[in-house]
Amino acid sequence: MENPPPSSAGPYSAPAPAAQHQDAAKEDQDVAQLVLNLCIPELREKAIIILSKREKCEDLALLLWHSFGTMAALLQEIVSIYRLLSPPQLSFDQSTRVCNVLVLLKCVASHPDTRMPFLNAQFPLYLYPFLNTTYKTREYEFLRISSLSVIGALVKSDDHEVIVNLLCSEIVPLCLRAIEMGSELSKKMVEALAEQPSPRTLKNTIRCYLRLTDDRRACQALRDYLPIALRDGTFNGLIEVDLTARLWLHQLLHNVMMSDSGGGPRPAPGPVMGM
Repeated sequence: MENPPPSSAGPYSAPAPAAQHQDAAKEDQDVAQLVLNLCIPELREKAIIILSKREKCEDLALLLWHSFGTMAALLQEIVSIYRLLSPPQLSFDQSTRVCNVLVLLKCVASHPDTRMPFLNAQFPLYLYPFLNTTYKTREYEFLRISSLSVIGALVKSDDHEVIVNLLCSEIVPLCLRAIEMGSELSKKMVEALAEQPSPRTLKNTIRCYLRLTDDRRACQALRDYLPIALRDGTFNGLIEVDLTARLWLHQLLHNVMMSDSGGGPRPAPGPVMGM
């Protein structure tokens, strides 16, 4: 009796392309249904949890932004805990739920097609109460960190229009406040700049600090809170070829030094360009 012909597919063969396509289509359908569930109060919490774990889904930001009522539902989740911020009544479960919502907002803020609409719709304004909290318990700290991550997603693109928009808002001093109040975890988010520096991000950071020195009280506060890395020459090599950034840093350090001596911010020698 002849042996049967060998099977063309071994026990560990890769799935057929058709099967892979079906799996991808099924996953897309699942994500789309979960997005729709965000508008159903009874199904919203579960949908938020699952979607927050699928933030890498390629079209999730587009689905969230363009689906009717979805962004309003997410805003409803955010606004619902404002009354619990002060006096502090926020539970860990409530904080976790809103942090998952902020993961979805970060997804929208990260996508090139939804970033500017997100910003133009003033969504970052709704994060201000979280960044402005002063309580140091983990419920509030997680809210601050998650809010900072949304702002970080906006600026990661290095988009000039985004940077200018944020510089013209109140978000910079609020971020500084969050850094001041935060634990080591939130401080590490800021210190990551020193580990993987971007010349343009550094330049914009210097500009933000320099603008703060226009205010006498802020300038005096920077005596204690200006990062050491901006004082000790850590970034000198990074801005060596950028005259404007070097002048801004020189002016910043000069203003802080004059404030330290009681004189307040004064013009430094030479022009400060690009302001």
